[in-house]
Amino acid sequence: MQPFIIHNLEDGWYLRSTGIWTYDLKNDTHYIPLGLGGGKVWKSGRNILNAFIEPQWTVDHKGAGRPKFTLFAGLNVTFGK
Repeated sequence: MQPFIIHNLEDGWYLRSTGIWTYDLKNDTHYIPLGLGGGKVWKSGRNILNAFIEPQWTVDHKGAGRPKFTLFAGLNVTFGK
């Protein structure tokens, strides 16, 4: 499950929360991160770029080996014609 919230700001900036909640019903384990980050969308030539960073903290988990903190970051490129 991935609940997400994205709030657009001015000049291509935005705030985001997109933690992916994982449930394993067979083994009765779960992992629920909650994040708050930001990003920026801009145009470079004919391409559109989207860079973001979102720290995520584990608010609930059951099972071994689950992280307490992760850093989710990325760069998406949409290539123009």
